[in-house]
Amino acid sequence: MEPSPIKRLQPPSPSSHPVDLGLRTEAAILAQLVQRGYQVLIPFGTNQRYDLVLDLNGEFVRAQCKKGRLRDGVVRFPARSTRSNSRGTYFRSYAGQIEIFLVHCPDTNQIYAVPVDEVPATDGWLRVDPTRNGQQERIRWARDYELPG
Repeated sequence: MEPSPIKRLQPPSPSSHPVDLGLRTEAAILAQLVQRGYQVLIPFGTNQRYDLVLDLNGEFVRAQCKKGRLRDGVVRFPARSTRSNSRGTYFRSYAGQIEIFLVHCPDTNQIYAVPVDEVPATDGWLRVDPTRNGQQERIRWARDYELPG
């Protein structure tokens, strides 16, 4: 008799589809928020510009979840949405539609909370490593945006 597949559960190969990547990012962020004691609201449906809402003592903060990638000492994340169809590719800013980006970076094992008005309209950058030229001013340091709690 062959063993039940449940007893010998094998890990699946994770999908690389952008929707699946986004769902895994949201799940990682949601898990950390709940573990740290945040009150989190999840919108019904998929047509909102925000992924989560934080209830901070009665003040609602709309959040867009993004995956950050560490490249050359900087966590980079997209600060706009991208949609494609047969007529082209369209980009859309989140300005005025969210208050904060929640960025999960597996490479640093951190979640960063970055206000939307502190991020350029296209991409966000959070520096982890010192600059090669020693610059200190006008640097958006990742440590300053680590999720509290």
